[in-house]
Amino acid sequence: MRIRVAWRYSLHLTGIVLKWLALPLCFPLVLAIYYGESVLPFLVTIAVTLALGLGFERLESDGRLGPREAFLMVSLTWLLVALVGAIPFVVAGQGTIAHPINAAFEAMSGLTTTGATVLRDFDEHARSIMMWRQLIQWLGGLGILILVTAIFSQLSVAGAQLMETETQYDNVNKLTPHVEDTARLILKLYTGLTAIAVTVLYSLHLLGFAPNMTLYNAVAHAFTSVATAGFSPEPLSLEAFEPIVQWAVMPFMILGSTSFVLMYFVLKGNLDRLRNSEEFRFYIGTIVVFAGLVFTILTLEGNPTGNGLHDTVRQSVFNVVSIITTTGYANADFNEWSPFAKHLLFMCMFLGGMAGSTTCSIKSLRWLVIAKAFRRNLFTAFRPEAIRPIRLSGQPVDEETIRDIYSYTLVAIVGVFLVTVVIVVDGARTGLYNGGAFGEFEAIGAAASTFLNIGPAFGPAGPYGTYDVFHWTTKVVMVVVMWVGRIEIIPVLVLLTPEFWRS
Repeated sequence: MRIRVAWRYSLHLTGIVLKWLALPLCFPLVLAIYYGESVLPFLVTIAVTLALGLGFERLESDGRLGPREAFLMVSLTWLLVALVGAIPFVVAGQGTIAHPINAAFEAMSGLTTTGATVLRDFDEHARSIMMWRQLIQWLGGLGILILVTAIFSQLSVAGAQLMETETQYDNVNKLTPHVEDTARLILKLYTGLTAIAVTVLYSLHLLGFAPNMTLYNAVAHAFTSVATAGFSPEPLSLEAFEPIVQWAVMPFMILGSTSFVLMYFVLKGNLDRLRNSEEFRFYIGTIVVFAGLVFTILTLEGNPTGNGLHDTVRQSVFNVVSIITTTGYANADFNEWSPFAKHLLFMCMFLGGMAGSTTCSIKSLRWLVIAKAFRRNLFTAFRPEAIRPIRLSGQPVDEETIRDIYSYTLVAIVGVFLVTVVIVVDGARTGLYNGGAFGEFEAIGAAASTFLNIGPAFGPAGPYGTYDVFHWTTKVVMVVVMWVGRIEIIPVLVLLTPEFWRS
């Protein structure tokens, strides 16, 4: 059988990415030197990533990046960067993440901006290791932005074909004349937003409003709020800080989950695109509606995690924003909330932010098209002769794209239920249900949280819990589904078809 994929060229491109991974590894290395901590975890990782990167880069370099090569490169890059990113945790040899499977889980959760953790004792780990944990999430957020705008837009996956309709801009991968320039533009926007987040958070510390928000914490939380990722060096997440910090972080979660293409045009002074964006209105509308519903339920049924109106408003808005944007921060243990409130948060897991952002999940743009298509079906049920195209911000959406949206959404939801079955069956086999703290709702919450890259779930894997409660076999499955879910299923699934390799 002749392989029709230029796999050597895909590995060549993957090697370039791995080679450059050595550069961000220098940041925690410098921190380790500054704090007098071991530098070995980062030196070893730099050596490994350079060896792999330079080795792969030496393979065939005169190929062409066609669709097959792009799918293979994207899938391999995301997998290998996560595995290399796990090396510092193993070499450091501290706590639960010293185990190779746990290290792979933590690194994959970081790179995919999931925010699910297997950590138990946060204080046991060096500050440089904890900062690498934050930084790998920031890199994952940047990576998905560049993939969507520079690669996925050419493959018509990950909602990129819809971005062009919604932003009224053809070829979102050509915001600038060259793909490389587009990547640099995205990097400038992303780092600029991160720098603003650091400034805002650290200013609260300097002004005396947030004593615990040191420069270290400001950088750490800026990395993961803009990346809509959710890791925190604090075991209590954002509850460890004053309410003003929680309010200050929310805008950055929302901005990180907003289309960077739309943000680019707004910064250029084109406010009409923001006003005309149906997706943006839908995205903000879902936050307002669900925050209002959670607030109403907590008010009527009582809020066990807060006292007074301000606590209820803050906790309702913050946790809804955190889950819809797929950030995964928490400022309350919503395990203690009523079943109604918890199920509303569960529904939020399936929403997501805008296409072309750092967010995960199904995304608001797909739900908007589905809602419009369903409304059209109701209309054509009694007017079958009517021709009624679906429009986004005044631009028609072709029928093939609508079918793709239905297919992706169906696969995502079915995927969540299949992962739930694995968690339930493996949990029963390993005694996870003994004691009654974990049931089917907690299982489907963990499945949705990992497959849709949300972060916290419910029960032992809740906002202040740990995924270390799961057996290692379940964690291996979760590593795979986080990988598949982050790059939106298709790039990995096509690799499993024989036609991809030989037709």
